[in-house]
Formats: sequence, C-alpha cells, structure tokens
Amino acid sequence: MRLEEEIMQNKFKNEYHRLSVNVIYSGNWINLMSCKYLKPFGLTSAQFNVLRILRGQYPKPVTVNLIIERMLDKMSNASRIVDKLVQKKLSERKICFKDRRRVDVVITNKGMKLLNEIAKCEDEWFSRFKVLNVNEAKKLNTLLDKLRG
Repeated sequence: MRLEEEIMQNKFKNEYHRLSVNVIYSGNWINLMSCKYLKPFGLTSAQFNVLRILRGQYPKPVTVNLIIERMLDKMSNASRIVDKLVQKKLSERKICFKDRRRVDVVITNKGMKLLNEIAKCEDEWFSRFKVLNVNEAKKLNTLLDKLRG
C-alpha cells in the first residue's frame, strides 16, 4: 500500500520529505512485524538483538559497552535488557577475573537453544520481504547504506 494511503496524507513538501516519512514509517512497520514474530518466543526485538550479539561472540564473554556499540537500537537500555535475559536464564553475568569492576555477559545453553528454535521459523519471517526480488533487495540495501553514508 502506498504511504499516502497508509498515513492518510496526500501532500509532502517534496520527495525528500516523503522519503524521510516513508523510511520512518517502514522502519516502525518492520519493528512491529518483528515484535509479532518474536512474541511467541517471549522476546522483544532488543532482547533478540542482544542474544544474537552474545551468540556471535560466544564463547568469549562481552561487556555491556560492547553490546551497546553493536545494538541496532542505540536508544535501548542494554543493562536492563541483559538483566531481563539473566532473569529468563538466557544469559549470565560474570565478574571478570582480570578486572573485578568489569562485568562480562555470556549466552547460556538455554539462550542458544532458543535462538536455534527461532531460526527454524526464519523463512516465514523473511517471506515478508520476498515481495522484492533479490536484485531489488540488493538495490534497496545499497540505497539504505548510501543514505546512512
């Protein structure tokens, strides 16, 4: 559906104004779809993102600062998210032996198993994007990278 119909606005100042609204609207739409996709697994998008960061670094522990650097949503409270994952037994906090002021975070076996379970459903999630062919997806990726410059 066209942006104008989705937000019930027919006029924009120019194509760049329309683009900025379209990117924000589309990003929020994708985030909403992501939330719906992850809800049956008991995760938020931010929690899923942190688990994937932890899996990517496994078996090495990571600091909360590294998690913050790598998160997709820079406005998320990484410490609070890690606390939630610890409560769910999907990650663990460990005091660093070299620097007792530093706290390391690692993914647990339960966290790994949950990510593997989610991965089994990825095709369903990615099917939402298959309205674009591979070349269109590549072009959109290139354009978005260029936009962030």
